[in-house]
Amino acid sequence: MDALTALGLSLEGQAFVVFCVGMLLLMGMGMNMALALVLTGAGMAYVLGFWDTQLLAQNLVAGVDSFPLLAVPFFILAGELMNSGGISRRIIDMAQAWVGHIRGGLGYVAIGAAVLMASMSGSALADTAALATILLPMMRDQGYPMRTSAGLIASGGIIAPIIPPSMPFVIYGVTTNTSISALFVSGIVPGLIMGAGLIVAWKWVLRRIDLPEGQPQPMALRLRATVHAVWALLMPVIIIGGMKTGVFTPTEAAVVAAFYALMVAVLIHREMTLTALGPVLVRAAKTTAVVMFLCAGAQVASYMITLADLPGVLTGWLGPLIEHPKLLMAVMMIVLVLIGTALDLTPTILIFAPVMLPIAVKAGIDPVYFGLMFVLNGAIGLITPPVGTVLNVVAGVGRLPLAQVIRGVNPFLLTYIVILATFVVFPQIVTAPVAWLR
Repeated sequence: MDALTALGLSLEGQAFVVFCVGMLLLMGMGMNMALALVLTGAGMAYVLGFWDTQLLAQNLVAGVDSFPLLAVPFFILAGELMNSGGISRRIIDMAQAWVGHIRGGLGYVAIGAAVLMASMSGSALADTAALATILLPMMRDQGYPMRTSAGLIASGGIIAPIIPPSMPFVIYGVTTNTSISALFVSGIVPGLIMGAGLIVAWKWVLRRIDLPEGQPQPMALRLRATVHAVWALLMPVIIIGGMKTGVFTPTEAAVVAAFYALMVAVLIHREMTLTALGPVLVRAAKTTAVVMFLCAGAQVASYMITLADLPGVLTGWLGPLIEHPKLLMAVMMIVLVLIGTALDLTPTILIFAPVMLPIAVKAGIDPVYFGLMFVLNGAIGLITPPVGTVLNVVAGVGRLPLAQVIRGVNPFLLTYIVILATFVVFPQIVTAPVAWLR
């Protein structure tokens, strides 16, 4: 600390250095992200003269003591029930019945199923795992190049954080005190645009792939597959319709989604017994524990970031850009792209959203629009190395080298970057539908 003082840094500047250097060192050592956040927060507290174990403990508890955060475990549980109860498989079967015969049809099946499943679970990892488990073996058997197929499935999986119900939107809304319902509405059109962008990119990729066309399914089989998927298709209608009409809040919507998925899996599809429910609950609990520990650790760091007035420091640095909102947004998106290559989506939201949002609001940027852009950027980070969590999921499920999946995702990653840039230049694409749907 004496060395930092000798450099002429203020207490706030010293805290900023401790935060940045501490996170880099601890992450480089492979430490758990949540624990790294707690330790860097403790280091900042020591530098700022606020060292108090009770204060740290209070912030740890405050990080998870939130009613809206109850949506997180229930959305996670809903995703697990969808995958174990046959709901995800029926969606894929329906998509295959309608478009599976087209040249490269399984790719279109993957995109359509990704969009539909995104409107149910809100978890990129759960959706990606389900798609990869079912579709990658089918693509391999039909001669699809595994590199491109894996890249497409990974790219489709990250639509889940954008289309409601979205678990990252819940975390963002709680962290920044932004309306979760408005965030949900903001993701509908961009999510559909992402799906359309993948279709265009897949068509472009198909030009270099020799794949035969299949025979169309009889209409009777198509209708049968659609009927089998009806209960799955009703799920997003119930969730989004219920929130839109004010029947339940986003948190209550998560409970409804989990209960609905359970009833469909046990009583209607009958692909899950009460005995099999135990492992599903355990998996959901483990995932929930990871997310909640991150929220708790981030609250410690976030509290110290507020005390150090880091948003004010950044505002001073970016002062000349505040008069140019689009340029400011472009700069912040570039910064988030770099951050997204090193951090997962949830820690990115927890650490940087409270710091960047005040700057965006001061520049006149709509907070809901900024939230959509923030989560979209973080979602793209899920398929960007070196972290690339979703890439690792696809590589693990498909037993493929990670380097091969990274090369396969490049055309679709480029498509998403173009979409992100388009939203920066034309924010009305996001804000106009939100104003109309709200």
